[in-house]
Amino acid sequence: MWRWVYIGAGHLAVGLGVLGIFLPLLPTTPFLLLAAGCYAKGSDKFHDWLINHPHLGNYIHYYISGEGMPAKAKTYTLLLMWPCILFSCWLVSNWLLKGLLITIACSVSYYILIKIPTLKTQPFPSEQIK
Repeated sequence: MWRWVYIGAGHLAVGLGVLGIFLPLLPTTPFLLLAAGCYAKGSDKFHDWLINHPHLGNYIHYYISGEGMPAKAKTYTLLLMWPCILFSCWLVSNWLLKGLLITIACSVSYYILIKIPTLKTQPFPSEQIK
């Protein structure tokens, strides 16, 4: 029974991780790491699928190994996140919530730019599909 619980939790985490690609306040990597852990306990098939996924798998490898993030991925992340955050701030009338959104965006930007090493030799995952 626990096997199915882990598989279900893995599916949910992958879904939330993919949503996080498009929604600025939903993190992607933590959900994908959670999914990898759940799949490791529940299904070798799904674990192998996620780890070897052409778009998602490389980020898991880079993060777990401590190698970092490709420069293009950092750029794409920040260029996608900031317009979404600023648009969200424009939609919200509460100044406290606007401040929270900007604080979160600044914190994520700091983490991406300063704390995560930049991979300079590795191609962006979509370029490895060729």
